[in-house]
Amino acid sequence: MSLATIYSRARVGVSSPLVTVETHISNGLPSLNIVGLPEAAVREAKDRVRSAIINSHFEFPTRRVTINLAPADLPKEGGRYDLAIAISVLVASGQLGELNLRDTEFIGELALSGDIRGVPGLLPSAIACHHANRQLILPEDNQQEAALVEGDAVFAKHLTQVTAHLLKLSKLPACVSKPTEPLPLDHKDMRDVKGQYQARRALEVAAAGGHNLLFIGPAGTGKTMLASRLPSIMPAMTEAEALAVASVQSVAGRKMGLDWYWSERPFRSPHHSCSAAALVGGGSIPKPGEASLAHCGVLFLDELPEFDRKVLEVLREPLENGEVHISRARGQVTFPARFQLVAAMNASNEAYSGGQDYYQSSASQKYLKKLSAPFLDRIDLHVEVPPLPSDVLVNAQEEGECSAYVRERVELAVARQRARQGVQNALLSGRQLEAICALSEEDKQFMQQALEKLKLSARAYHRVLKVALTLADLNDSPVTRAHLMESLSYRKMEKTLSMAVSS
Repeated sequence: MSLATIYSRARVGVSSPLVTVETHISNGLPSLNIVGLPEAAVREAKDRVRSAIINSHFEFPTRRVTINLAPADLPKEGGRYDLAIAISVLVASGQLGELNLRDTEFIGELALSGDIRGVPGLLPSAIACHHANRQLILPEDNQQEAALVEGDAVFAKHLTQVTAHLLKLSKLPACVSKPTEPLPLDHKDMRDVKGQYQARRALEVAAAGGHNLLFIGPAGTGKTMLASRLPSIMPAMTEAEALAVASVQSVAGRKMGLDWYWSERPFRSPHHSCSAAALVGGGSIPKPGEASLAHCGVLFLDELPEFDRKVLEVLREPLENGEVHISRARGQVTFPARFQLVAAMNASNEAYSGGQDYYQSSASQKYLKKLSAPFLDRIDLHVEVPPLPSDVLVNAQEEGECSAYVRERVELAVARQRARQGVQNALLSGRQLEAICALSEEDKQFMQQALEKLKLSARAYHRVLKVALTLADLNDSPVTRAHLMESLSYRKMEKTLSMAVSS
């Protein structure tokens, strides 16, 4: 046989399109050419593959070898095609006999010795391979990722183990054990928070409905502490959500059990000096940014006005549609970014003076002008975090309610939402909201007056309804006037901020 066809997978964002590795051996001067839009790392595969084949006690053909990576218009990058290229050369040269490999895919980088090294972003390939009903042969370093998918995946350490498996001389071990690593020991709990009952209530509402949250107050009042406790009360991820999170982390090259933990919601807290590309992703070969790494978790922006205004504006689209679209000359990539935004800020970079006049001072208005009204409009809950009274801070002995109890209430509310619509309230459309809330004529008039007084936009109106619906779910009751009033109370600070931003 002088022609062989082997299957592998490319990496494009969090998707993994099929790549067909076609190898043809013909008469002519000894050479090896790789075509199909390969980048430098793929072109260098010919040297790695040649040495790996020879050091695995096979013979590299001394004829003209042409390798085509199809489709030809899809850019190929990295060393993930090495194993597939090596197997295709061995099959085309007849050293493995007549093999039918239409139901097998290969991914892995080869060392010169024939050892198989791990590759980044393997999980999307494992998922795509499982959907195609093929067996995936992958490196041992990636077997923990592949175990997340209930597919027919096996792993190997060396090229000779793969060839022995294909010749049915031995069997490769399967990737069957799901990770069971414990959560980090520094798991944060709500019982650590003293006082701040309104902020604690807002955290519970945000967790139950998937709402965005902004804490406003002077330095040292516990805004960062409160934000870091949100993951501890959020509902457990579904299998699909956990797999989506794992796919993003895999594409970013982060190691499971070291950089992130299976089934734990991400918590990302970028420094305020980060760029727009670092926040939403980018690069000549697009990679996920902080917004995508926080998918199904929390993106915490501390010292919000210190972020560059242009950087914050790039979050407006992901906050609406839950995706990041990155366009480059070579193509377009989409990363998921359905995160909960939690931000914290001081109203001024000067000392706290107290009272509402503090937010209207010239120093405060100058500081708040760094934010835009459309960005603030996308945040559902605006909560003031005032300084604690000295007696509460010094003498309070009782602990706050622990995260486990709060999480029970949150999960009950989320269960009601999924039973009703299948999604959290933050994902409902305006028409769905109005149908579910079913406001009475008196409540509609009340909301009309509130909107006119607070000067809220149509987007803000629907977000008020979403928060009211979450409050009703927490109480296991229909939406009432009390829920609407509490929901509106979380927008009072927005009026103050909007006046400062637009002044």
